[in-house]
Amino acid sequence: MNPEKNVIPEKVQTIHLTAICGTGMGALAGMLKEAGYQITGSDLNVYPPMSTFLESKGIPVIQGFSGDNLAHNPDLVVIGNAVSKDNPEAVAVMEKGLHYCSFPQAIDRFFASQKTPIMVTGTHGKTTTSALIAWLIAAVGLDPTFMIGGILANFNSNHQVGTGAYMVIEGDEYDTAFFDKGPKFLHYTPSRTVLTSVEFDHADIFKDLDHVKSAFTSLLKNLPRESLLVFHDADDNIKDILQQAECWITPYGFGEKAPWRIGKMRTEPPYTFLEVFRRGEFYAEFKVPLMGRHNALNCLAAIAVVDDLRIPVEGIQAGLETFKGVARRQQVRGVKNNITVMDDFAHHPTAVRETIKAVKPFYDKGRVAAVFEPRTNSSRRKVFQDVYPEVFDDADIICIPQPALLEKIPPEERFSSERLVEDLKARGKDAHFFADVQGIIDFLAKTLEPGDLALIMSNGGFENIHQRLLDAL
Repeated sequence: MNPEKNVIPEKVQTIHLTAICGTGMGALAGMLKEAGYQITGSDLNVYPPMSTFLESKGIPVIQGFSGDNLAHNPDLVVIGNAVSKDNPEAVAVMEKGLHYCSFPQAIDRFFASQKTPIMVTGTHGKTTTSALIAWLIAAVGLDPTFMIGGILANFNSNHQVGTGAYMVIEGDEYDTAFFDKGPKFLHYTPSRTVLTSVEFDHADIFKDLDHVKSAFTSLLKNLPRESLLVFHDADDNIKDILQQAECWITPYGFGEKAPWRIGKMRTEPPYTFLEVFRRGEFYAEFKVPLMGRHNALNCLAAIAVVDDLRIPVEGIQAGLETFKGVARRQQVRGVKNNITVMDDFAHHPTAVRETIKAVKPFYDKGRVAAVFEPRTNSSRRKVFQDVYPEVFDDADIICIPQPALLEKIPPEERFSSERLVEDLKARGKDAHFFADVQGIIDFLAKTLEPGDLALIMSNGGFENIHQRLLDAL
């Protein structure tokens, strides 16, 4: 690729998106169309719900990749993260000398640079915290623009082009494109940044924890001096790199010395009540329809940011109480015969542990059956093999399937579900291995009783296990 063409021209009217059916790329296409640009796109897998979403926006999508898809010589080609350098359209971009850019470059140029950007990043909690901030801004009538990695129930969308001054962005540490191996979050210039956590993840692109920390170090070095960094004060990995930030900083957490601190915390299902202190003085109590300490921290980070925007405390209280959550984050998919089936995106060991711990008090009249699919590039590798047995202690029943697509992982690097189950049994846990999803469904259908919760954790579709289980109960 010609790096001189990796710029967005001053005047752009026609834009083509290669790999348009990804969640982020499809949302970007919708935003660009709404902003008045002429949009086309292509992808290998064109199917609902993204195909119907794009059709509803009047965006034509071509099945398959081909240089002919660029015969109209668009002013700009946005190349998705999943596209390789030998993709026919990437080759055609180079041969034709077309201008091209990555997904975050497009977000920054067409939307963030014209707003006051607020970015949320970190290994855990990005989507929920971003969603909370977007809703708290919207709830007081400030109409934000946002691009977030999950469907916000309050908007029934993961994106919006608003008329207000602010844009909320979920900042991803994953690499940008085949022509830009730096993290996506380096393309934004936020006025406020939330850093929730720094842990090892994405084993397909990061070698180890130090490699991950180097990515976040680059972020901190690049934050504008006049901007604000809101960070979790109990994360030692953040503390290790914090000196790289030259901007204003504000810690948050449960610690007595944190300027933003959670005091008493109690659960009254379906709500959690949080007592919040600011700089040692009582700030307010908040009623939130979310579970667990990790979500309490997500709420606290959002409160610290919107307070800095001068949103009144009464508006924050009303917004938190009316927050409807994010799809696939503690999302109840259905209740059958008083058995609840919940969907959650948890896959990293920390997220799995905190999610199980969070839901337990809300379903204390029954048992929690934790169903975990090792599906991510990290969880299908053995990097966390010895860690996962320790994160299921709050579950009553544990179901682990054989990971899919293990053949794509070198044999010496593969995670073993059978070994995890044996290690869990050695800890005295009621753990079960399954060769396929149907086996899990059959087992749970005969095992679960009224009052129980089936907590299904995966970052993928998991073969529609949620609905299939509900049908079987």
